[in-house]
Amino acid sequence: MNRAFSRKKDKTWMHTPEALSKHYIPYNAKFLGSTEVEQPKGTEVVRDAVRKLKFARHIKKSEGQKIPKVELQISIYGVKILEPKTKEVQHNCQLHRISFCADDKTDKRIFTFICKDSESNKHLCYVFDSEKCAEEITLTIGQAFDLAYRKFLESGGKDVETRKQIAGLQKRIQDLETENMELKNKVQDLENQLRTTQVSTSPVSA
Repeated sequence: MNRAFSRKKDKTWMHTPEALSKHYIPYNAKFLGSTEVEQPKGTEVVRDAVRKLKFARHIKKSEGQKIPKVELQISIYGVKILEPKTKEVQHNCQLHRISFCADDKTDKRIFTFICKDSESNKHLCYVFDSEKCAEEITLTIGQAFDLAYRKFLESGGKDVETRKQIAGLQKRIQDLETENMELKNKVQDLENQLRTTQVSTSPVSA
């Protein structure tokens, strides 16, 4: 496991369980961006992504573009990345899709996590710059995982599965309703065609 998720052994968590399970912990950081990676975890994988995004940002900086600031909202459900002023959600990374999280030992300001994109199923590495809170943010995500896993065990493994089943059933119901509507329209079309045919073929009375 990566550093963030195994840190519990040598350091107590800094937030109350209620803060992460019923609310969220907000942090401000600079967002260097995200880039696709081949593997769902690994220090080298993250290091390459950081180098790539730092280089891209260096070019943009030379062109006069500033690194955008974002607000991170961390809870047992995931990490939301928002525009700080408007609070518009730019990315919503669900916790069960995050496979790796770490702060950079060579650059104390940098922290990253890898998340599997819900639409493309590609692994994306998100890279952030925080002057004072990089390690704390990494540990907070680690604590969110710890709490979510405990909740999962307490529910007998039913909690996550139940949510997945409900989501699957809701999707199936939606699909069936669409199919039902399409069938109704087809039946209506056939009835109309039948009426038209009957009218055109009916014998003329003497």
